[in-house]
Amino acid sequence: MGAKSSSNAVSIKADRAKIGDALLYSAFLLVICWSVFILDEYLGYQLKEYGLKPRVPEGLRGVFTIHFLHGDLDHIVQNSLALFVLNSFVFYFYRSIAIPVFVAVFFLSPALLWLAGRDGNHIGASVLIYAEFAFLFVSGLIRKNPVLLRVALVVVLYYGSLVWYVFPVDKKVSWEGHACGFLVGVLAALWWREKGPQRKQYQFESEPEMTDEEYALWRARVGETQPPVETTVTVKYHYKSDDASDSKTNDRLQ
Repeated sequence: MGAKSSSNAVSIKADRAKIGDALLYSAFLLVICWSVFILDEYLGYQLKEYGLKPRVPEGLRGVFTIHFLHGDLDHIVQNSLALFVLNSFVFYFYRSIAIPVFVAVFFLSPALLWLAGRDGNHIGASVLIYAEFAFLFVSGLIRKNPVLLRVALVVVLYYGSLVWYVFPVDKKVSWEGHACGFLVGVLAALWWREKGPQRKQYQFESEPEMTDEEYALWRARVGETQPPVETTVTVKYHYKSDDASDSKTNDRLQ
């Protein structure tokens, strides 16, 4: 009993450490975003000019800076909560592969946008948000892990409306950035599908099936191939003669 409680305590402590790490990574990312926003919006550093500009050599710097630049207060506020939640999910539920997945979607999403985006200056963390959204959703479906499937359902429930902005519904919104992020997230989920958390495999699934010869030997061992043993059952009937029955009846009537 004591060993079991000690094991549970260690497991809870490790789980708390995982949660703390995931929240810390996400908080650090938001601190950078808000620091850059304050420098740009209130201290006049004009950092928006360092956004991503498709097919322009100097616009390649936006592959790194795009996630930290935002147009106004509403823009960064809307992105902050989604980025914090989705990034925390990635680092908690996919801890063993979170860093390579994050690095891949962080750089490949804006790189694809640089190749395929409209002319202009693209800024905002929504590229990363869409990539992590797609990764969590697709990974939860293809891994067939009950916990990860629940995570995917939660993500769709709260952020499913993001899908509409993968299409050009608003000319002011960089829908190409959303689409590029979403595509890279799907590809990342497929690429790392055999790494990280997997569906629990039960013993009966890993045991090889018996061949016909093995099955015949097994049946012989348990006695199914033996001929049935004939048994004789003797049944004795007990009854009384009609005379005795009538006499007793007459006795009862008198």
